Amino acid sequence: MASLDSTRRARLRGFAEDYGLIVVAGVFFLLAAAGAVLFVFGDEQFAQRIIDTYGLPALLPIFVLEGAMLLYFAPSEALVPGAIEFLATGPSGYEWVTVALIFVVATVGATLGQVALFQLAKRGGREWLLQKPWFRVDESKLDRFDRWFDRWGKWAVPVSNALLFTRGMLTVPAGVAEIDTREFAVLSAAGTLVFEAWLALAYHYAVSLGLLDFF
Repeated sequence: MASLDSTRRARLRGFAEDYGLIVVAGVFFLLAAAGAVLFVFGDEQFAQRIIDTYGLPALLPIFVLEGAMLLYFAPSEALVPGAIEFLATGPSGYEWVTVALIFVVATVGATLGQVALFQLAKRGGREWLLQKPWFRVDESKLDRFDRWFDRWGKWAVPVSNALLFTRGMLTVPAGVAEIDTREFAVLSAAGTLVFEAWLALAYHYAVSLGLLDFF
């Protein structure tokens, strides 16, 4: 029985090594196509309408696109605050269970998207990615974040994920460095959770203090 299990694992490993890049690239192509279509036909209000109409199930694929750096049609910073506004705010205040579910869906979706991009970088390489039209990070910017990774190592992943303008930018350097996939997923998820938490708090206090009334 142990021999049979070992044979199956060997076959799965061989399949992953031979066809893993094709599978991940195929999934990424579909995500890129979805992002491109939404870029043409959608905008931030469109994303909010989708979330308002379809709820949490719509939020997951949107965050997969965000994590894969393919969210061309809406700013990622608006997603969780918008979802809380539409799905978890009632006359009596916040519905905390729904708020928690939004955080879970956002973190899982974004992490899945980042892991997909990470696997492409790990298997296809940096130059292969730079040649793809859907990869919208230019080489000079990628060089800068390569230096970040060289200096700080894997711990730069959650830090960059938790900040505006740098979010997701360490995904490719981490993939090229071939760090463990499960470790990357944990670090990515931790940074995303911090990112979404401070965005939600900022939105809450902006509403409470009436700062959004000026817009």
